[in-house]
Amino acid sequence: MRTILVTGGAGFLGSHLCDRLIQRGDEVICVDNFFTGKKENIAHLIGHPRFEVVRHDIVHPLYVEVEQIYNLACPASPVAYQYNPIKTIKTSTVGMVNILGLAKRCRARVLQASTSEVYGDPEVHPQPETYWGHVNPLGPRSCYDEGKRIAESLCMNYHLAHGLEVRIVRIFNTYGPRMAPDDGRVVSNFIRQALQGEPLTVYGDGSQTRSFCYVDDLIEGMMRMMDQDEFLGPVNLGNPIEKSMNELAETVLRVTGSQSRIEYRELPKDDPKRRCPDISLARRVLKWEPKVELEAGLQKTVEYYRSKLSADGS
Repeated sequence: MRTILVTGGAGFLGSHLCDRLIQRGDEVICVDNFFTGKKENIAHLIGHPRFEVVRHDIVHPLYVEVEQIYNLACPASPVAYQYNPIKTIKTSTVGMVNILGLAKRCRARVLQASTSEVYGDPEVHPQPETYWGHVNPLGPRSCYDEGKRIAESLCMNYHLAHGLEVRIVRIFNTYGPRMAPDDGRVVSNFIRQALQGEPLTVYGDGSQTRSFCYVDDLIEGMMRMMDQDEFLGPVNLGNPIEKSMNELAETVLRVTGSQSRIEYRELPKDDPKRRCPDISLARRVLKWEPKVELEAGLQKTVEYYRSKLSADGS
């Protein structure tokens, strides 16, 4: 049994990770400031003898004794991270320094949840880990994109300067139960709109692509990366099968049985045209690749949204 810290542990990904770690037999300390995390995501774990919750913002130092740290603390949806851009940057810089300092003191291994956003609007396709990216450092998404790039640099420099054990994963679009219906990401937008009989809003002409990984697959990849001793990363974790926004919208309509129409709007500034991971490295080193097909994952996600929207009276 290990004592593991999960920052952002009440969030979408963090809560699923806490579930898996508890199931495995670990002792878990969940830290969250509840800016985007939700108590309901971890309510079923409250009272478990190996689970502890601490309300804390990693921009301030944290003092606990742990053996591993999964750092997932940062708003991840454009709506959330653009709400307070300076706070977003501080979480990925000041917060990252605090987490690395904690790890140095405890001699703990850190896994940094980085993002495909470090590639920006990529000019290389699909994106391998060796690609340095094409990011606008002054644009509306820069608070998140550049913050995550700095966090990766901090991890690598703490490793080089202090021998700190770090692991870096670059997460591509992930979906599943516990995604907030109002978080502004495309899967949650489409499902909510379809279930409420609203038009599905597609930005641009709908030809831009993303790759969608179901949350269970993603968490498996993160845990494999943390627990292997071969390399630091970064490693891409995502689904290599591209889907256009039009294809996703049609799939959501089919799964929900909705009669909603598709409504096209202007493409936001710096919105990437294509985003798809090269997961050759993950396949080779982690023996990992996604297993859940999009339609099957969407069905599970739609079930969650039906229940949640019904409970909320929406």
